[in-house]
Amino acid sequence: QRIKADEVSFDNERLKDNTFESRGASSNDYGAKASADLIVTRGEGFRKEKNKKKRGSYRGGDITLQTHSFRFED
Repeated sequence: QRIKADEVSFDNERLKDNTFESRGASSNDYGAKASADLIVTRGEGFRKEKNKKKRGSYRGGDITLQTHSFRFED
């Protein structure tokens, strides 16, 4: 492997889990339904499915203004 997992350090504990579920968003969140639909899609079909979700007719759920960002300490 190019990157050795035991040598990786994280600036923030939240960076260890990069899944949508780790955010703690509500189940009615817009991204929750899209994540559930796309998590099972692998390979070439992912681009097609992703673009289908980006069209205006997709009704995924509530769009919130909540942010999940954090500040890196320099």
